[in-house]
Amino acid sequence: MSPNSDQHIPASDERARAERQTMVRPMEAGQGVCLLSVSGLRCGGCVAAVERSLAELPQVVSARANLTLKQVRVILARADEDPRPVLERLEALGHEVHPVEADQQADPKGEGPGLLRAMAVAGFGAMNVMLLSVAVWSGADGAMRETFHLISALIAVPVVAYAGQPFFRSALSALKVRRLNMDVPITLAILLAVALSLFETARGGDEVFFDAAVTLLFFLLTGRYLDQLMRDRARSAVTSLAKLAPKGAMRQLADGGREWLPKEVIAPGMVLLVAAGERLPVDARIRRGATDLDRSIVTGEAMPVSAGPGTDLEAGTLNLTGEIEVEVLRPASTSFLAEMMRMLGAAEGGRGSYVRIADRAARLYAPVVHLLALVTFAGWLWVTRDWQTSAFVAISVLIITCPCALGLAVPVAHVVAAGRLMREGVLMKDGGALERLAEIDRVVFDKTGTLTTGLPKIGAGPSGREERAIAHALARGSRHQIG
Repeated sequence: MSPNSDQHIPASDERARAERQTMVRPMEAGQGVCLLSVSGLRCGGCVAAVERSLAELPQVVSARANLTLKQVRVILARADEDPRPVLERLEALGHEVHPVEADQQADPKGEGPGLLRAMAVAGFGAMNVMLLSVAVWSGADGAMRETFHLISALIAVPVVAYAGQPFFRSALSALKVRRLNMDVPITLAILLAVALSLFETARGGDEVFFDAAVTLLFFLLTGRYLDQLMRDRARSAVTSLAKLAPKGAMRQLADGGREWLPKEVIAPGMVLLVAAGERLPVDARIRRGATDLDRSIVTGEAMPVSAGPGTDLEAGTLNLTGEIEVEVLRPASTSFLAEMMRMLGAAEGGRGSYVRIADRAARLYAPVVHLLALVTFAGWLWVTRDWQTSAFVAISVLIITCPCALGLAVPVAHVVAAGRLMREGVLMKDGGALERLAEIDRVVFDKTGTLTTGLPKIGAGPSGREERAIAHALARGSRHQIG
């Protein structure tokens, strides 16, 4: 290739590469980190498939998928690496990919409303079909039984067609790229149960399974909706941090004028005006003015802190009293608040030993269950020579091996705990920290004020003389805010 060969590269390709390069944020070790939104993550099997596939790329150092935030964090070998292979690999797995910023908030609605509507429809169908089934079980025979079966079919088929869409879409997207996820056996079990029931209804058979198919769908949707609800609440740990940073700030111009700037374009060296009641969008240093600050997000102290010229402030700090003029130290993407959000995201996406066990189980689930159902069908067919009974037993195997418990419960517990700790003021840096907590037998706190109420007072001892002497010493010789 000649030295000038890059001149023949189309401008559109160069522009596309430059746009992709903005997805990669440089790290200290010369590596690059790329945060991507992957809305198609639905189960532990999807997470395992994404991480395993991305790890095969030579330019990828590590890849971690966060099922709660539906994001993938990819660390590249170099900061100037083109993330195109990563995007193509995710698209080949059937996922729609979008870049996200470190402080981008998740969709507050998510899939919850759609799952709730599907659950309501399935619950309506399950109740009505079950009433008809009770009539059949109670002794309805002949034309009455066939009529009840026909009415059950008229209710169950549209209910399954609508309420089963969350599972059907996920299974279809997985099969399109020739892979299996946890929704494939669920879809197969429901569709086979309905198909076998329609066949029995058409031939006037004694037993149909519309009630089992619709009731199973209702319970699965209930579990998925509750899981989504838990994840939406756990997601607030990151979004609550994002809400602490305003969308922008007022910039002081050289001619004395002012202009409002979004935080994405605020650069080091700019001068901002922060009024009372506003939070800082970036890390900055006070140039002019005096005020009281709420720095509890940084120090854990509930009491206000006085600050004046020369004081360094972190993004997310709340200005309480007077207007101040500050000089920007770092952009929003590398601010203290952005680093905290990245740290929390890494903690939620971390892998403890129990989570890794659950991931391995989820990875093996789909092929093992399908093989087990096939072996069951073949075995019963060989023994009974009755394909209907064999199909019923094989469908039962698919139904009772519901995949959600291990593959979803362990990661959900991990993420919910991280979110709860964040709301209580504890930031978890490592995903395995929760498991190591079981081995702790003592705790030492070295942060003054963390365990106080924020309302100091002199103790009521026998005379109070010793307490007053300590308070007097603090007032004279200590730089602590209580002194």
